[in-house]
Amino acid sequence: MEGKNNAAEGASGGGMIMAWLNKHHTIYSRATRHPFILSTRDGTVDLSSFKRWLEQDYIFVREFVPFVASVLLKAWRESEDGSDMEVILSGLASLNDEISWFKKEALKWGVLLSGTSPQKANQDYCRFLESLMSSEISYTVAITAFWAIEAVYQESFSLCLKHGSRTPAELMETCQRWGSDSFGQYCHSLQMIANKRLEKAPDYILGKAEEAFLSVLEHEIEFWNMSNGEW
Repeated sequence: MEGKNNAAEGASGGGMIMAWLNKHHTIYSRATRHPFILSTRDGTVDLSSFKRWLEQDYIFVREFVPFVASVLLKAWRESEDGSDMEVILSGLASLNDEISWFKKEALKWGVLLSGTSPQKANQDYCRFLESLMSSEISYTVAITAFWAIEAVYQESFSLCLKHGSRTPAELMETCQRWGSDSFGQYCHSLQMIANKRLEKAPDYILGKAEEAFLSVLEHEIEFWNMSNGEW
């Protein structure tokens, strides 16, 4: 399956994440090859859908910041490898630039971000993020969800950069932001951290981490649906 490239590749032996990608390949494909992404790749995307995605994802990213900060705190408390914090901190630091990028894109597209309300799929996703910030959620579960959130975007938008794609020129910057090799390397680093934690995790934590992984995929699909105007 093509949806196993990029973020799914490279971990030694594949680890638990590769096992889950094989086990749940159908829903993973639905999340990473959604009609919103395929229409972007084919050059047929409705620009009103893109604008809806832009305004809603801006809201999501602002809620994503405290979640990533909570993962960093969990890494500080639970990780035995200091390099974990360095990878997560790099992701947290990049979010300030990401928020600035959304504001610039909104201005370019005439999208008003102030006063924009999150739609239901966005609200549900943000509530899920908030639940992962609880002190009762282990670092292993949180880092797995963090990897999955980033990996879905990398896998999705990289599809729009492949040879033969007809992605509109005005959307290339968006696709390159998350579909680039450099973002792919970052996702790979997160995957390695998650696999390392999962390798040592007891069964009940593995179960919770797999549930979190599937929840991310379900929320991503609903977010794409919302962007496409599917209620």
